[in-house]
Amino acid sequence: MAGRLAGKVAIVTGAGRGIGEAIARAFAGEGAAVIIAERDAATGEAIAAELRGQGAAARFIRTDVTDPDSIARCVASVLDAHVRIDILVNNAGINVFHDPLATTDDEWRRCFAVDLDGVRRMCRAVLPSMIGDGGGAIVNIASTHGFSIIPGCFPYPVAKHGLLGLTRALGVEYAARNVRVNAIAPGYIETQLAVEYWQGFADPEAERQRTYAMHPPGRIGRPEEVAMTAVFLASDEAPFINAATIVIDGGRSVLYHE
Repeated sequence: MAGRLAGKVAIVTGAGRGIGEAIARAFAGEGAAVIIAERDAATGEAIAAELRGQGAAARFIRTDVTDPDSIARCVASVLDAHVRIDILVNNAGINVFHDPLATTDDEWRRCFAVDLDGVRRMCRAVLPSMIGDGGGAIVNIASTHGFSIIPGCFPYPVAKHGLLGLTRALGVEYAARNVRVNAIAPGYIETQLAVEYWQGFADPEAERQRTYAMHPPGRIGRPEEVAMTAVFLASDEAPFINAATIVIDGGRSVLYHE
């Protein structure tokens, strides 16, 4: 039985670990040819090699989303090999958390260079091909920080607010050309970064359980749960979903707080 993404060519940025890795694995499992556009050659090539070993069409292209030349080389290489690009997942991102008055200009620029400018550059690079080939799907990995503010996390939520605006603007701009642009806003997801954060506490397990208790289901999300939502948005099952944001946080963002 053909997968839900059979015959499609997908670029996933930041796919060497965490949510991006889970998306790459899910896309490969659904029949897509997956390009792992990752800055870390060790993790990127390892994931690509593993997927190829499982019979998937996967390759690694070292890509730095802050570098326009690197993006151009990535997209050109994909088009040379596959002729078309059907799906782009903008997952590459960094956490930059500071007090606003303590945030330097360098930290501000570092955050926006990856979390917003990098997404715009990737979209700009693939859109001509998608439009020329009759359509495509772009999925931006945003965050619940895109509509909620947690003190001490500046300027990350500013960039993520901007990413939601970019998603809506591009979605409306190119809808008539059959290009859909949507976002996923994950909340707390149990990635390796989360585990490493808990390990910084005197009692990591107690901190893990405290985090779980903050969420209505009594747990936090898994990367695979974000990945399957990305599959849906990128597939032909979501033809009229555009300029939208799907929140994956177990209901945490709508929970009443005293």
